[in-house]
Amino acid sequence: MKLATLHDGSRDGRLVIVSTDLSRAVHAGDCAPTMQVAIERWDNVVGELQQRYVALNKNQLEDAFDFDVSQAMAPLPRAWQWLDGSCFLNHGELMQKAFHLDPIADADTIPLMYQGAGDDFLGSRDDIRLPSEAHGIDFEGEFAVLVDEVSMGCSTAQAMEHVKLILQLNDISLRALAPREMKTGFGFVQSKATTSFAPVAVTPDELGAAWSNARINLPLKVEWNGKWFGHPHGGEMNFGFDELIAHAALTRKLSAGTLIGSGTVSNADRAAGSACISERRAIEMIEHGAPKTEFMKFGDSIRMQALLPDDAELFGSIDQKVVNASIK
Repeated sequence: MKLATLHDGSRDGRLVIVSTDLSRAVHAGDCAPTMQVAIERWDNVVGELQQRYVALNKNQLEDAFDFDVSQAMAPLPRAWQWLDGSCFLNHGELMQKAFHLDPIADADTIPLMYQGAGDDFLGSRDDIRLPSEAHGIDFEGEFAVLVDEVSMGCSTAQAMEHVKLILQLNDISLRALAPREMKTGFGFVQSKATTSFAPVAVTPDELGAAWSNARINLPLKVEWNGKWFGHPHGGEMNFGFDELIAHAALTRKLSAGTLIGSGTVSNADRAAGSACISERRAIEMIEHGAPKTEFMKFGDSIRMQALLPDDAELFGSIDQKVVNASIK
């Protein structure tokens, strides 16, 4: 099943069911007006949502309409909790080598995770409005899961039953602001701009065999200003989403609607390219002694999409531009 949220003038938008090919949609408001309501009442509403999804794909619903991706908000426009990991060890190892950093203790056995801001997510076509190019504007291609309520102490074996939807995102980062925040030990605030999401969230069954070992086993295609930047594969994730959920729930329960991210998708094979500029710069530092690639400028565009083996779009695409926030 595929779900999205459309603008309707409210803060949380209106939940819609989207056809497999992303061409048609139907409102889900009679059983779940918003994504947050759907997640909180998942067991009670999933059956009816699924029935409407099947009927939509068979062109049996008279109230169906064309799905306009430009009207899509983030699938969950705001979240009670947004937790992002750093689960591709290749990415961290490149950063350590490039910047001559000491390895993080137990990084290969205990997931790295920070608590981000979930109050104002961007849709896939929303401009990325930022105050200064000097902040080091970067994109980060990631995957995420949306869970229902998770009890404190949830095990990895129990965790997968809580994954209701899978999403793809651009974790926009401001690299010039990050070093100081990391050194303080208090985590990211200014250096993590508003996160944007692909238009559609999908149930795990939509991935077929690509959803295995608690990982999204698909390449993430990234284009910067219309040029290939990378297609790293999600299967190289060191920690699965089951481990991330259990890690986050070790000492507290997770509210329904908690989002958990994978961190930047990264592969050891350099031919796969990268899903963020910072990683490419790290590779340049290692190979050439200094970075050559600059960060994003106002007017730049970023496009991300995950394709199934038959080249069908899974989540729809993220397609955004960076603009000067001071210009109305």
